[in-house]
Amino acid sequence: MKILAIESSCDETAAAVVEDGRKVHSNIIASQVKEHIIYGGVVPEIASRMHIEAISGVVSQALDTADCTYADIDGIAVTYAPGLIGALLVGVNFAKGLALSSGLPLIPVHHLRSHIAANYISHPELEPPFLSLVVSGGHSHIVEIKSYTDFNIVGQTHDDAAGECMDKAARALDLPYPGGLNLDKISVDGDPRAYDFPHPKVTGSTYDFSFSGLKTAAVNKIHNAGQKGESINIPDFGASYINAVVDCLAGNTQLAAKDLGYTKIVLAGGVSANSVLRRRFTDICRKSSWDLFMPELSLCGDNAAMVGAQGFYEFSAGNTADMSLNARASLSIDKYGF
Repeated sequence: MKILAIESSCDETAAAVVEDGRKVHSNIIASQVKEHIIYGGVVPEIASRMHIEAISGVVSQALDTADCTYADIDGIAVTYAPGLIGALLVGVNFAKGLALSSGLPLIPVHHLRSHIAANYISHPELEPPFLSLVVSGGHSHIVEIKSYTDFNIVGQTHDDAAGECMDKAARALDLPYPGGLNLDKISVDGDPRAYDFPHPKVTGSTYDFSFSGLKTAAVNKIHNAGQKGESINIPDFGASYINAVVDCLAGNTQLAAKDLGYTKIVLAGGVSANSVLRRRFTDICRKSSWDLFMPELSLCGDNAAMVGAQGFYEFSAGNTADMSLNARASLSIDKYGF
């Protein structure tokens, strides 16, 4: 079964053809990073306009690269939540038009479910149940994946996401967008013990996260140093800061896995590309004799192949939508909003 998938939740216009949730025939991405660098982050209105300009060509290229026509496609999957509402609407409405004109089923896909499904492409042997840490610029979740379409949130952030936390620190250090990626790169040779950062915990919520205090601590250290005329050692500062974020993510996930009895751990989301996070979980799982699954780096960021992977399982479970499908800026990973 071949799924044509569309992704437009933020600043990547993407389309892919994926077979049976595992085999990628094409995965085309039109990135907007260069356009947003000058603003230090994604400008929603600009992102939406650029999606409109790119989406038709990206979808056509995905079909051409896969050597497919609509006669070869069994369904059209699209990210409908969560994300930037204007950006999502471009993809959702384009997919609805394709479904209406072709007569193909329309398959709504949750963005975070897609990030988890990227691992089905990188690791064809992976099957639920397992425990997943999903970390991105807007989300930080520990999720039980009981089946391909049955999700249970174990822990989540009460305020900022881990990716946002890294991006804000990078911006305060005057690093270019995308902040988290550049913070990771510049911190490779830094000393993770050079600067002291808090490790916030949420009282009464064992597996939940809170990153706002950590972000504030970083900004305050930078501002205080500037006021005193002191310099910040950026590699050391970045390494220490990333280490504190990863301590929180890894500690809670490790605890949840032990308490809930999971021995299969899956990383997902844009922050799963972070080198420190990947090394830490590799070490944890090796010592605990757990199986670790991480998406290949090319599938950590937003792409349509992951949408096609999850779309296959949503379609197999009968989760399709009609022309009333709308985009949702926010929606829990364990819910359906159509």
